[in-house]
Amino acid sequence: MPIYEIFGLKIRQGENLISTTHFVITCEHGGNRIPRQYQTLFCGYEPLLRSHRGYDRGALRMAKELALALSASLFVTTTSRLLVDLNRSIGHPRLFSQVTKHVPVTIRREILTHYYLPYRHQVEQTIAEAIRSGSRVIHISSHSFTPVLKGQMRHADIGLLYDPARPGERVLCHRWQASLKTMAPDLTIRRNYPYAGKADGLTTALRRQFPAEAYLGLELEINQKHVVSGRRHWQALRHLVLAALHDVVG
Repeated sequence: MPIYEIFGLKIRQGENLISTTHFVITCEHGGNRIPRQYQTLFCGYEPLLRSHRGYDRGALRMAKELALALSASLFVTTTSRLLVDLNRSIGHPRLFSQVTKHVPVTIRREILTHYYLPYRHQVEQTIAEAIRSGSRVIHISSHSFTPVLKGQMRHADIGLLYDPARPGERVLCHRWQASLKTMAPDLTIRRNYPYAGKADGLTTALRRQFPAEAYLGLELEINQKHVVSGRRHWQALRHLVLAALHDVVG
């Protein structure tokens, strides 16, 4: 049976990417919950927890809908990034927040042991097992971003982050962007914005573990102005994201 390539991945004629790929959806900033044993550390920080620094509003809902649409493995956390940021590497200066970076090292190790490491290990193990079984993996990490940061307007509705040095990721994001623009020409869809896709993060760490032909790691960033624009608008945007992705991989 003839074999062709899509995003650098070999596909047999008559197959599609969904049927031949193990999808993994993650959400590292899905909520602003603080475990009971650490709540005293956050007294007076309630406004910060409710802000974009506490969590990515809407990202959890988007992650769940992506996983459902793609029959994907789903990994999420609702513990606030202000306790520990699961999207930062150990040793990164923003792994711990202004609230937790000065607590005793024993407490920080405890936080890593109970909240950071299990999440990272579960994601890594799932991807490794899928690749060992002969599947290729497409990983989408669901995020959202504040419309204004440090007084500067962010000029995008949706951002698609990837490593330009990984051909499969580059092609997939280009095509996803093109599909989104076709379906919603009034929206601004940007690549590697508002952050660089190869900056420190979970996908970057996983790229160091898995080869480009077996693992594609993307980050989806949605402007939070859409999350708060009303139920119908936010629902329509989520449906758009799913439809455009299905157009590319279906």
